[in-house]
Amino acid sequence: MPKRKKCLLCNNKIDYVDYKNLDLLKNFINDKYKIQPKRITGTCSRHQRKVATAIKRARIMALIPFVPAI
Repeated sequence: MPKRKKCLLCNNKIDYVDYKNLDLLKNFINDKYKIQPKRITGTCSRHQRKVATAIKRARIMALIPFVPAI
């Protein structure tokens, strides 16, 4: 059985996930700009919800595209 990944945000003691922190958010989206599930990223449930909300806010503010460019 493979070892479970540790939550990146819990390990770094990050409590607030800012939608303007694109370097952090890029770790949680794939090349098609879809939100990665927590079983792949290893985040806990609490931080996965915060990351998803931050990514959605960044999309609305046009910091992250909804779909990749053609």
